[in-house]
Amino acid sequence: MSDSVAWGVLGAGAIAKAFAHGVTETNLANLAAVGSRSADKAQALIDELGLTGATAHGSYDDLIADDSVDAVYIATPHPMHARWAIRAAEAGKHVFCEKPLGVNQPEAMAMVQAARENNVFLMEAFKDRCHPQTARLLELIREGTIGEVRFIEVSFGFGGGTDIGDPDGRLFNPALAGGAIMDVGCYAAEFARLIAGVAVGEPFADPVEVKGVGHLGETGVDEWAGASLRFASGIVAQIGTAIRAPLDNTCTVYGSAGSILLPDPWLNDRDKAAPGKILVKVGGETTTHEIPAEHSAFGHEVHAASRAILDGKTESDAMTWDDSLGQALILDAWRKEIGLTYPVETPEGFPAPLSGHPPARREDAAMTYGRIPGLDREVSKLVMGCDNQRSFAHAAVMFDDWFARGGNTFDTAHIYAGGRQERYLGDWLRTRGVRDRVNLISKGAHTPNCNPEALTRQFHESLDRLQTDRADIYIMHRDNLDVPVGEFVDVLSEHVDAGRITVFGGSNWSVERFAEANAYAEKNGKHKFTLMSNNFSLARMVNPVWDGCVAATIPETRQYLIDHQVPNLAWSSQARGYFVSRDGAGNDVWRQGDAWESPDNRERRDRAFELAEKRGVTAINIAAAYVLCQPFPSFALIGPRAINETATSLPALGLTLTEDEMAYLDLRD
Repeated sequence: MSDSVAWGVLGAGAIAKAFAHGVTETNLANLAAVGSRSADKAQALIDELGLTGATAHGSYDDLIADDSVDAVYIATPHPMHARWAIRAAEAGKHVFCEKPLGVNQPEAMAMVQAARENNVFLMEAFKDRCHPQTARLLELIREGTIGEVRFIEVSFGFGGGTDIGDPDGRLFNPALAGGAIMDVGCYAAEFARLIAGVAVGEPFADPVEVKGVGHLGETGVDEWAGASLRFASGIVAQIGTAIRAPLDNTCTVYGSAGSILLPDPWLNDRDKAAPGKILVKVGGETTTHEIPAEHSAFGHEVHAASRAILDGKTESDAMTWDDSLGQALILDAWRKEIGLTYPVETPEGFPAPLSGHPPARREDAAMTYGRIPGLDREVSKLVMGCDNQRSFAHAAVMFDDWFARGGNTFDTAHIYAGGRQERYLGDWLRTRGVRDRVNLISKGAHTPNCNPEALTRQFHESLDRLQTDRADIYIMHRDNLDVPVGEFVDVLSEHVDAGRITVFGGSNWSVERFAEANAYAEKNGKHKFTLMSNNFSLARMVNPVWDGCVAATIPETRQYLIDHQVPNLAWSSQARGYFVSRDGAGNDVWRQGDAWESPDNRERRDRAFELAEKRGVTAINIAAAYVLCQPFPSFALIGPRAINETATSLPALGLTLTEDEMAYLDLRD
């Protein structure tokens, strides 16, 4: 790259034009190309700005493939942001994406992960974050000009009248993720978060509570809305937005000693310098701060993004990845409060991975596999736990990524979230068309419904939710010592004979009952329990996570698994974060009294950190490798909530621990 960033503009509408003009305002950038669905439209934008050296492309793919382009500015409607940001990152292009980064937090998460794994710059385009007016506001807050910040009021809204205009346009069309919150309410939210963070010495802050109200219009999108945000510091913010009401579009920050007013926090001039003004009122006196500006609002953000790229950064200090992910969560929460879900967040509207690539294993996938007797398909050594997905959109993004990384086994249960998690997985399997390419684990018969009748009833309900006619693996979630073990063997064998189950096992079962079940099966010509799914981790479970939990780490159970080579699918295989419980300075931050806390486990954890440093991995990788390197078939259930949690778990698969290392970790040396 030279001393100037060669930008490609993806889109040719009004915002694309404003950004392209901003490129002409700084010597750190030049316009290399414009991509549109029409080459003529792209050329028209180039001609209008007099940029004779730029190339017009008639497709977004052609723009991304243009070798002369260093960075891509994405100016499409909201639902297209994720696809083209991911595609651009995969092509090694830096990305500057119009706000909001994604339609929701899962989309934003996938975009950030694509940038992280391809080592490219990614920034969400909030113009105010790059303007000297905002920089001066933050200085005044840090200096304590108005004392302790306590309350923030900020709004961004426009429009009015009775005519909404084009119902198919981006503002009012739910298929385009229209509405006030996504168009301009996002500004009010990010500005409040920025101020609330800086007020307590942080780059931003995420609220601990969001209460929202709004009006959904005839097209189904929010036409005006408000929200109250409460931060951990005690700061409260009131934010408002509209696309059918002309709000005052100001920001006031109230402190213990005065207030700060920004008459125009957004500075939307698109083709000329946009100076700012800040009014500070303390003790009955008002001081006016005039803020000069070199560029238009778009020019400032082009300059800031280009400077970061030229400096070799992948994130901008003005809007970091964590900031954007927190921002997306707030918008999700606000929309949830007013009951607004977009078509692209439903199974019918989200039928394929965000990138647009068909579901397939990536060429660089690191997954490894093992065998479970009775299954034709190999089983990924790490198993995706389907018990913590917030929505179908979140589940789909996580499952798409898991499948692409080679994960082919999914674990769910009848009891999880009242069936919602099974529905998410079933919808994903159906829309992706991959049912015959994955191993589906279904669990049921949880206490107090642990009896043969409830097992069958719940299992049929699970199959309906999962939209399938069979489970590759069925696992009883609990045992019930009041039921003769033969009754469970009989009912499970009936489901196997009917083709509804391929193999089955027990979770939280003792080896005594497990052995008794298989002795009964052998004597009576029934199907045996093939596998166990008990807790197993480097950390000994000191206090059971739930009533009725049985761990496989006790010597008798572990020896049984070794002697009989019984596969174990270990839940809480990484001890629920026990091995990531240190801060950036290496200090122990694990809470006393948790399920894993004990002197011997603290020693195991210390040794895991020590060995991790030697092996160039993380302690959590060492803990997972300990589970996978057992002398019996061992698989680890994991429950990542973010794609990066998945990605950072995978190095465990490449670790082969020696017997001496295993003994050292388990305090047997």
